Amino acid sequence: MPVQVISAGVSYDEGSFTGDLTGATTSRPAPARFAACYSALAADGAAAMVSIHLSGDLSGTVEAARLAAQEAPVPVEVIDSRSIAMGLGYPVLAAARAASLGGTLEEVAGAALRCVSRTRSFFYADSLDRLRRGGRIGAAASLVGSALAIKPLLHVVDGRVSLLEKVRTSARAISRLEDLAVQAAGPQPVEVAVQHLEARERAESLAERLPKRLPGLVELRVVEVGAVIGVHVGPGMLGLTVSLPG
Repeated sequence: MPVQVISAGVSYDEGSFTGDLTGATTSRPAPARFAACYSALAADGAAAMVSIHLSGDLSGTVEAARLAAQEAPVPVEVIDSRSIAMGLGYPVLAAARAASLGGTLEEVAGAALRCVSRTRSFFYADSLDRLRRGGRIGAAASLVGSALAIKPLLHVVDGRVSLLEKVRTSARAISRLEDLAVQAAGPQPVEVAVQHLEARERAESLAERLPKRLPGLVELRVVEVGAVIGVHVGPGMLGLTVSLPG
């Protein structure tokens, strides 16, 4: 096990989690938890580690990982994915592929960083109130979603959630998500993840249309986001992550 790839989101109390996200909150894992993980992997034979995490502008997770990496018994390369959900997932998969081929620490980290630069995420949320309350989007942008029944489309850019477009209906928002994926992908090989929270029917409907418009589609996933993302977007969220292999 020469190079081990690690990823973690922010933590929540699984013991008391009931499935109701209304009053849920999130917090970063403590550096001590990363330190324990790094030590355990080193004891199991890992010679080096690549530790990849969600955007440092949205969570303190990556900073906790960096603090722990300073005291790790083997070299640890901590990478900020500058994204969330499958925007984080694709760099992790790229790093894991490189590690499985026997890549060095530098090669595995390089694979993740190249994927970060070639991955884009867009999403629609029925309400931006949770993002505003959690400090993940500015108050001015969140007001757009309540004014005149506007449905905002968002994207992750430079590690932050930002307003991309304003449309009138949820149907139009979902149609624009499809258009944005096509524009981001172009004719080249591409992997796409359709992500949702309690909106599987809409997600699967969107996924069914994508192969007809993406000639270079290599792999298509439909996944439901976890509780950590769900706390900040709420039910009804629909997102697309486009990753160009290479």
